[in-house]
Amino acid sequence: MTDFSLIADDQWRERLSAEEYRVLRQGGTEAPHTGEYNNTTTEGIYSCRACGAELFRSNQKFASHCGWPSFFSPLAGDSVIEREDRSHGMVRTEVLCASCNSHLGHVFAGEGYDTPTDLRYCINSVAMTLHEA
Repeated sequence: MTDFSLIADDQWRERLSAEEYRVLRQGGTEAPHTGEYNNTTTEGIYSCRACGAELFRSNQKFASHCGWPSFFSPLAGDSVIEREDRSHGMVRTEVLCASCNSHLGHVFAGEGYDTPTDLRYCINSVAMTLHEA
């Protein structure tokens, strides 16, 4: 198993495209309504594009119409890390891959979506790869 904490910044730049690096390693966000998985309904498992760790199942995805793929729960409680993000003059909860600490997106609570958790994991398409079932 790879210890992703040992991967140097220049190695991440070699492994990832410029846009993947900007989002996954620098905490960027892709433009809304542009990601390849925004409207995807294909069944499968979404994994981290940086390290391949499984993150979300397609049956946890829902149409939030926010501009990014939305999930109501991660694959397993320990597949993601959540931490406070005070950037951009607001307080949000950042979502990171638990295996490699790559930025995935943010999670929002209490928005009133008809989901089992009332959570919206708003995840950048470029941060994931869909493995069809």
